[in-house]
Amino acid sequence: MNTSENKKSSDNICEDCGAVVAEGKAGCLKLFEEILAREFSDYRYGKIHRLTVDAYSLQHPDAYMRSGKSFAAHLTGIYTALESEDALAVNQTVQKWLNTNPKFDKPARLPEQRGNITVTYIYSAVDADEHSKRVQEWARDVWSAWSEYHALAKRLVGEATTKINNS
Repeated sequence: MNTSENKKSSDNICEDCGAVVAEGKAGCLKLFEEILAREFSDYRYGKIHRLTVDAYSLQHPDAYMRSGKSFAAHLTGIYTALESEDALAVNQTVQKWLNTNPKFDKPARLPEQRGNITVTYIYSAVDADEHSKRVQEWARDVWSAWSEYHALAKRLVGEATTKINNS
């Protein structure tokens, strides 16, 4: 393959998540925005909105997890959605804690491989039920890729719960 063909094919890969999509990273963002529009326009899709945002953010941390606070919000968001029986209440507690501006630095080293499922899989869902199932699959795949941060997510949720419940 010649150099121009190599460049052309790499232009169709999102450098953050590996999605094969026209225009690479910009195309990946366009698909994500279309998924968000779907979730905002139809409550059946919107039920899973938070998990969609957390999964995408964990796959695109340079854009969506710039600060320690945003890192903590998305990491704990996906953790509570997938691991907590009372995800909504736990997530609300974490959000209250984050609003107190706790001192937290984003780790310098993040996973290079951030999951095998990307927005392209979610985008092709044909209805709300399939969309929801695919977002759940995607989130579990992304969460698995972030396994070295599972203990940190649990610790942050614990700190948030302790601080908010004792205030």
